[in-house]
Amino acid sequence: MEAAAIWGERWSSATSSMAKKYMEVASQKQSLVCLAADRSTMAGLFELIEQVGPHIAALKTHVDLVKDWTAEGWAVFCERAASLNLLIFEDRKFADIGGISKQQMGGVYSIGTWADLVTAHLISGPDIVDGLHAGWEECNRSGGVLLLAQMSSRGNLLDPDYTHKVVTVGTQHDGVFGFIGNGSNPEEIKTLRARAGDGKMIWTPGVNLQTGDGVMGQRYGNPRDAVMAGSDCIIVGSGIHRSEKPAESAAAYAKASWDALLERTGTS
Repeated sequence: MEAAAIWGERWSSATSSMAKKYMEVASQKQSLVCLAADRSTMAGLFELIEQVGPHIAALKTHVDLVKDWTAEGWAVFCERAASLNLLIFEDRKFADIGGISKQQMGGVYSIGTWADLVTAHLISGPDIVDGLHAGWEECNRSGGVLLLAQMSSRGNLLDPDYTHKVVTVGTQHDGVFGFIGNGSNPEEIKTLRARAGDGKMIWTPGVNLQTGDGVMGQRYGNPRDAVMAGSDCIIVGSGIHRSEKPAESAAAYAKASWDALLERTGTS
Protein backbone atom coordinates (compact mmCIF):
# COMPACT_ATOMS: atom_id res chain seq x y z
CA MET A 1 0.00 0.00 0.00
CA GLU A 2 1.33 3.45 -0.91
CA ALA A 3 2.17 6.03 1.74
CA ALA A 4 -0.62 8.36 0.64
CA ALA A 5 -3.24 5.67 1.25
CA ILE A 6 -1.80 4.72 4.62
CA TRP A 7 -1.39 8.22 6.03
CA GLY A 8 -4.61 9.70 4.64
CA GLU A 9 -5.23 13.27 5.78
CA ARG A 10 -1.74 13.63 7.18
CA TRP A 11 -0.36 13.01 3.69
CA SER A 12 -2.75 15.25 1.80
CA SER A 13 -2.49 18.10 4.32
CA ALA A 14 1.29 18.05 4.84
CA THR A 15 2.85 21.51 4.42
CA SER A 16 6.44 20.23 4.33
CA SER A 17 8.06 18.16 1.59
CA MET A 18 10.23 16.59 4.29
CA ALA A 19 7.06 15.38 6.03
CA LYS A 20 6.11 13.41 2.92
CA LYS A 21 9.63 12.05 2.70
CA TYR A 22 9.36 10.83 6.28
CA MET A 23 5.97 9.24 5.66
CA GLU A 24 7.37 7.43 2.62
CA VAL A 25 10.36 6.12 4.57
CA ALA A 26 8.15 5.05 7.47
CA SER A 27 5.85 3.21 5.07
CA GLN A 28 8.75 1.44 3.38
CA LYS A 29 10.20 0.39 6.74
CA GLN A 30 6.77 -0.22 8.34
CA SER A 31 8.10 1.63 11.35
CA LEU A 32 7.40 4.93 13.08
CA VAL A 33 10.57 4.63 15.15
CA CYS A 34 13.24 7.29 15.45
CA LEU A 35 16.20 5.94 17.37
CA ALA A 36 17.80 8.30 19.87
CA ALA A 37 21.34 7.14 19.13
CA ASP A 38 22.91 8.18 22.41
CA ARG A 39 26.35 6.72 21.82
CA SER A 40 29.50 8.76 22.47
CA THR A 41 31.85 7.12 19.96
CA MET A 42 31.78 6.68 16.22
CA ALA A 43 32.29 2.94 16.59
CA GLY A 44 29.30 2.73 18.90
CA LEU A 45 27.13 4.64 16.44
CA PHE A 46 28.17 2.48 13.50
CA GLU A 47 27.52 -0.67 15.51
CA LEU A 48 24.07 0.56 16.48
CA ILE A 49 22.80 1.49 13.02
CA GLU A 50 24.08 -1.77 11.57
CA GLN A 51 22.05 -3.65 14.17
CA VAL A 52 18.79 -1.71 14.01
CA GLY A 53 18.84 0.09 10.65
CA PRO A 54 16.18 -2.13 9.00
CA HIS A 55 13.70 -1.44 11.81
CA ILE A 56 13.86 2.35 12.20
CA ALA A 57 12.87 5.28 10.00
CA ALA A 58 15.06 7.99 11.47
CA LEU A 59 18.13 8.49 13.60
CA LYS A 60 18.27 11.20 16.28
CA THR A 61 21.79 12.45 16.94
CA HIS A 62 23.61 14.80 19.28
CA VAL A 63 26.69 15.39 17.18
CA ASP A 64 28.48 17.37 19.89
CA LEU A 65 28.38 14.37 22.26
CA VAL A 66 30.57 12.20 20.02
CA LYS A 67 33.99 12.25 21.68
CA ASP A 68 36.01 11.07 18.67
CA TRP A 69 34.07 13.06 16.05
CA THR A 70 35.84 14.02 12.85
CA ALA A 71 34.33 15.57 9.74
CA GLU A 72 35.59 12.69 7.62
CA GLY A 73 34.27 9.98 9.93
CA TRP A 74 30.91 11.70 10.25
CA ALA A 75 30.57 11.96 6.49
CA VAL A 76 31.05 8.19 6.18
CA PHE A 77 28.51 7.64 8.96
CA CYS A 78 25.92 9.83 7.23
CA GLU A 79 26.48 8.01 3.95
CA ARG A 80 25.87 4.70 5.68
CA ALA A 81 22.71 6.04 7.33
CA ALA A 82 21.44 7.18 3.93
CA SER A 83 22.14 3.75 2.45
CA LEU A 84 19.99 2.26 5.22
CA ASN A 85 17.16 4.65 4.24
CA LEU A 86 17.34 6.65 7.48
CA LEU A 87 16.52 10.31 7.95
CA ILE A 88 19.06 12.06 10.17
CA PHE A 89 17.55 14.21 12.90
CA GLU A 90 20.01 16.42 14.79
CA ASP A 91 18.44 17.24 18.14
CA ARG A 92 20.29 20.53 18.40
CA LYS A 93 17.46 22.49 20.06
CA PHE A 94 18.43 25.77 18.43
CA ALA A 95 17.17 28.76 20.40
CA ASP A 96 18.94 31.88 19.14
CA ILE A 97 17.87 34.61 16.73
CA GLY A 98 17.54 33.79 13.04
CA GLY A 99 20.91 35.13 11.93
CA ILE A 100 22.87 33.23 14.56
CA SER A 101 20.88 30.06 13.96
CA LYS A 102 21.75 30.27 10.28
CA GLN A 103 25.44 30.47 11.19
CA GLN A 104 25.07 27.57 13.63
CA MET A 105 23.86 25.38 10.77
CA GLY A 106 27.41 25.77 9.46
CA GLY A 107 30.30 26.09 11.85
CA VAL A 108 32.45 23.16 12.96
CA TYR A 109 29.77 20.51 12.48
CA SER A 110 28.25 21.80 9.21
CA ILE A 111 24.83 20.59 10.33
CA GLY A 112 23.11 21.94 7.23
CA THR A 113 25.10 19.59 5.00
CA TRP A 114 23.83 16.37 6.55
CA ALA A 115 20.82 16.88 8.86
CA ASP A 116 17.37 16.30 7.38
CA LEU A 117 15.62 17.55 10.52
CA VAL A 118 16.54 19.71 13.50
CA THR A 119 14.80 20.79 16.69
CA ALA A 120 14.34 24.37 17.80
CA HIS A 121 12.79 26.34 20.62
CA LEU A 122 10.57 29.25 19.56
CA ILE A 123 11.57 31.41 22.51
CA SER A 124 13.45 33.86 20.25
CA GLY A 125 10.57 34.18 17.77
CA PRO A 126 9.66 32.73 14.35
CA ASP A 127 12.72 34.14 12.58
CA ILE A 128 14.65 31.17 13.93
CA VAL A 129 12.80 28.91 11.49
CA ASP A 130 13.74 31.15 8.56
CA GLY A 131 17.34 31.23 9.74
CA LEU A 132 17.58 27.45 9.89
CA HIS A 133 16.14 27.06 6.41
CA ALA A 134 18.56 29.70 5.13
CA GLY A 135 21.33 27.50 6.53
CA TRP A 136 20.06 24.56 4.50
CA GLU A 137 19.71 26.73 1.39
CA GLU A 138 23.37 27.72 1.61
CA CYS A 139 24.15 24.00 1.29
CA ASN A 140 21.68 23.55 -1.58
CA ARG A 141 19.60 21.29 0.63
CA SER A 142 16.20 21.37 2.28
CA GLY A 143 15.06 20.14 5.66
CA GLY A 144 12.43 20.37 8.34
CA VAL A 145 12.22 22.10 11.72
CA LEU A 146 10.57 20.45 14.70
CA LEU A 147 9.49 23.00 17.31
CA LEU A 148 9.49 21.94 20.95
CA ALA A 149 5.88 22.29 22.02
CA GLN A 150 5.98 19.89 24.96
CA MET A 151 8.62 17.98 26.91
CA SER A 152 8.41 14.75 28.89
CA SER A 153 10.91 15.63 31.64
CA ARG A 154 9.61 16.47 35.10
CA GLY A 155 9.42 20.16 35.99
CA ASN A 156 9.90 21.51 32.46
CA LEU A 157 8.67 25.07 31.81
CA LEU A 158 6.73 24.42 28.60
CA ASP A 159 3.32 25.08 30.13
CA PRO A 160 0.02 24.87 28.18
CA ASP A 161 0.03 28.60 27.40
CA TYR A 162 3.51 28.39 25.90
CA THR A 163 2.56 25.26 23.96
CA HIS A 164 -0.47 27.05 22.54
CA LYS A 165 1.66 29.98 21.37
CA VAL A 166 4.23 27.67 19.74
CA VAL A 167 1.54 25.74 17.90
CA THR A 168 -0.26 28.90 16.79
CA VAL A 169 2.91 30.25 15.19
CA GLY A 170 4.17 26.90 13.94
CA THR A 171 1.02 25.87 12.12
CA GLN A 172 1.20 29.09 10.07
CA HIS A 173 4.79 28.55 8.94
CA ASP A 174 5.46 26.22 6.00
CA GLY A 175 9.03 25.75 7.19
CA VAL A 176 7.85 24.00 10.32
CA PHE A 177 7.86 20.23 9.82
CA GLY A 178 6.01 19.67 13.06
CA PHE A 179 6.20 19.61 16.83
CA ILE A 180 7.84 17.66 19.61
CA GLY A 181 5.16 16.38 21.99
CA ASN A 182 5.12 14.60 25.32
CA GLY A 183 5.08 10.88 24.60
CA SER A 184 4.59 10.00 28.24
CA ASN A 185 1.14 11.65 28.34
CA PRO A 186 -1.43 10.64 25.68
CA GLU A 187 -3.87 13.34 26.79
CA GLU A 188 -1.27 16.03 26.13
CA ILE A 189 -0.61 14.51 22.70
CA LYS A 190 -4.33 14.57 21.91
CA THR A 191 -4.52 18.23 22.86
CA LEU A 192 -1.47 19.03 20.76
CA ARG A 193 -2.89 17.13 17.78
CA ALA A 194 -6.20 18.94 18.00
CA ARG A 195 -4.40 22.29 17.88
CA ALA A 196 -1.82 21.33 15.26
CA GLY A 197 -4.28 19.82 12.78
CA ASP A 198 -3.25 17.33 10.10
CA GLY A 199 -0.76 19.57 8.34
CA LYS A 200 2.08 19.08 10.83
CA MET A 201 3.90 16.06 12.19
CA ILE A 202 4.04 15.28 15.90
CA TRP A 203 7.11 13.38 17.10
CA THR A 204 7.24 12.13 20.66
CA PRO A 205 10.11 11.19 22.94
CA GLY A 206 9.33 9.69 26.33
CA VAL A 207 8.02 6.34 25.08
CA ASN A 208 9.07 2.88 26.16
CA LEU A 209 7.49 -0.55 26.14
CA GLN A 210 8.31 -0.49 29.87
CA THR A 211 6.41 2.57 31.11
CA GLY A 212 7.05 4.62 34.23
CA ASP A 213 9.85 6.90 35.48
CA GLY A 214 13.42 6.66 34.25
CA VAL A 215 16.60 8.40 35.36
CA MET A 216 17.14 12.17 35.61
CA GLY A 217 13.46 13.04 35.59
CA GLN A 218 12.54 11.26 32.34
CA ARG A 219 9.05 9.72 32.18
CA TYR A 220 7.84 7.07 29.75
CA GLY A 221 4.53 6.24 28.10
CA ASN A 222 3.44 3.32 25.92
CA PRO A 223 4.26 3.56 22.18
CA ARG A 224 0.83 2.40 21.05
CA ASP A 225 -0.91 4.94 23.29
CA ALA A 226 1.24 7.73 21.88
CA VAL A 227 0.49 6.84 18.24
CA MET A 228 -3.21 6.36 18.89
CA ALA A 229 -3.29 9.79 20.53
CA GLY A 230 -1.81 11.42 17.43
CA SER A 231 1.96 10.91 17.42
CA ASP A 232 3.46 10.26 13.99
CA CYS A 233 6.85 9.10 15.21
CA ILE A 234 8.03 7.63 18.50
CA ILE A 235 11.54 8.59 19.59
CA VAL A 236 13.07 5.65 21.44
CA GLY A 237 16.42 5.66 23.20
CA SER A 238 17.30 3.34 26.06
CA GLY A 239 14.55 0.88 25.15
CA ILE A 240 16.66 0.00 22.11
CA HIS A 241 20.27 1.01 22.57
CA ARG A 242 20.52 -0.38 26.11
CA SER A 243 18.81 -3.61 25.20
CA GLU A 244 20.77 -6.85 25.25
CA LYS A 245 19.37 -7.49 21.77
CA PRO A 246 18.95 -4.08 20.09
CA ALA A 247 17.72 -5.48 16.77
CA GLU A 248 14.92 -7.48 18.41
CA SER A 249 13.92 -4.52 20.54
CA ALA A 250 13.89 -2.18 17.54
CA ALA A 251 11.70 -4.66 15.65
CA ALA A 252 9.28 -4.78 18.59
CA TYR A 253 8.97 -0.99 18.68
CA ALA A 254 8.55 -0.89 14.91
CA LYS A 255 5.69 -3.39 15.05
CA ALA A 256 3.98 -1.65 17.96
CA SER A 257 4.13 1.73 16.26
CA TRP A 258 3.16 0.51 12.78
CA ASP A 259 0.25 -1.58 14.04
CA ALA A 260 -1.01 1.44 15.97
CA LEU A 261 -0.83 3.65 12.87
CA LEU A 262 -2.79 1.15 10.82
CA GLU A 263 -5.36 0.92 13.59
CA ARG A 264 -5.56 4.70 13.89
CA THR A 265 -6.07 5.21 10.17
CA GLY A 266 -8.30 2.20 9.67
CA THR A 267 -5.98 0.61 7.11
CA SER A 268 -5.10 -2.55 9.07
